[in-house]
Amino acid sequence: MPGYKAHVSFGFISGLLCIAALFFWSIYRPSPETMAVLMGLCLIGSLTPDVDTDSKGQNLVYTLLILFDLFLILKGEYKWAAILGFCAMLPALGHHRGWTHSWWAMLLIPLPILAAPVFIFHQSWQMALPYYLAVVLGYFSHLLLDRKFF
Repeated sequence: MPGYKAHVSFGFISGLLCIAALFFWSIYRPSPETMAVLMGLCLIGSLTPDVDTDSKGQNLVYTLLILFDLFLILKGEYKWAAILGFCAMLPALGHHRGWTHSWWAMLLIPLPILAAPVFIFHQSWQMALPYYLAVVLGYFSHLLLDRKFF
């Protein structure tokens, strides 16, 4: 079973290849700052299935989530901070390699990234789609390495 370094590496390579393909086919050309955020989300996604157990991946993901939540609080974005905090608790509802290692969790766990802007902030879903897909791609890379699609 691959460790967190393999999942981060594969998530990084997956994100890089995806952004390169999008650029090559002129489908999506984000700014360098947006690319950095997308890559960060892809890396978080690549570790997310393992947040249900005490691991390096769990420590990294929750450290990043705490820092991001603190940033949101300091910026006065309390609704976003509350949504992030709620979603961060969800993996505690299962056991390791349980529901977080499923294809439907890959689509469900990052769903607040897509749903919150639409239903809470009344923004278009197209604005949030790249961020949602970045987490899904990272998540997919984890499940692929764990052979959950075979």
